Amino acid sequence: MTSARSSFDDVRLSADAAAPLKDEGTSIIASCAYANGQRVADISIDDAGKWAKKEGHVVWIGLLEPDGELLHRVQRQFGLHSLAIEDAEHAHQRPKLEQYGDAIFVVARTAQLIDGRVAFGETHVFVGKGYIVSVRHGASTSYTAVRQHWETSPYALAKGEDFILYAILDFIVDNYMPVLEAIHDEVESIEDRVLTKPMTSGDIERLYMLRRDLLRLRNAIGPLVDVCGRLSNTDLPQIQTAMQPLFRDVTDHVRTVQEKIDGLREVLAFAFEASLLVGQSQETAISKRLASWAAILAVPTAIAGIYGMNFKHMPELDSPNGYYWVMGVIVLVCLTLFWRFRKSGWL
Repeated sequence: MTSARSSFDDVRLSADAAAPLKDEGTSIIASCAYANGQRVADISIDDAGKWAKKEGHVVWIGLLEPDGELLHRVQRQFGLHSLAIEDAEHAHQRPKLEQYGDAIFVVARTAQLIDGRVAFGETHVFVGKGYIVSVRHGASTSYTAVRQHWETSPYALAKGEDFILYAILDFIVDNYMPVLEAIHDEVESIEDRVLTKPMTSGDIERLYMLRRDLLRLRNAIGPLVDVCGRLSNTDLPQIQTAMQPLFRDVTDHVRTVQEKIDGLREVLAFAFEASLLVGQSQETAISKRLASWAAILAVPTAIAGIYGMNFKHMPELDSPNGYYWVMGVIVLVCLTLFWRFRKSGWL
């Protein structure tokens, strides 16, 4: 299974880049029939129900932001529940797994990094005997790469629609990692800067945005642990017992993503605290320098103030060397203070 994922990662980017988002302005990305893991036909939506009923056949339909009319055509082919169709038509659903008769309905959240911000989308998946329908909304990577990869492995694809569900969920979870890696690189850059100079208002705003996006991402994927847990531990008729370890593997990946998110949020919090400490340290150093120079300048200021008083009887005023004595005392005291402040690290 590890080697399969590795090879899948190699082809994912190239296949995804080549995949069109929409075909001739429609929302039907793919509508295919498979027999024993082999792709045997590209079919129309109105014929999908017939193909799904054939022994040993699986229909895999991929839709992108379909309208209500298209979803109801799919509903009529597979007898899908109206509540699930309503959820699939309108996004903003939390990750969940619901069973409607002999079909299950799975919702998962997707994420992409767009213009430095985490954008979220949704994938709704209908799974039943002989068919699987995926519906994508919002920011999401095309599942064309999933289809193309597993079509090269008919033995795996022949396991049925529950294996395709695993492949889609695993692909969704794997695509969280590029988002986290990009954020991790930016976090490291922030860490490098924070130790050299205090954060600017723009840096603080960006740090706050990153922490908020990471929290939103964690909240978006958290329920997926429960979804995969049900797929791996409950007796759902649509999920073969042999497939349960694969869904447990997806659960482990989701938990790994959660740990990475928590780690990044902690690093951002530490970076903010470190920036405050660096700023306070620099402010303290400046205050010490100002206080030191103020103390040094206070000596000539005080002496000049004393001898600037307009009294007639001031003995030192009549001394022929009084000026030189006073200037010498001023220089001596100022140099002594400068040496003491420099020794203590204030200057």
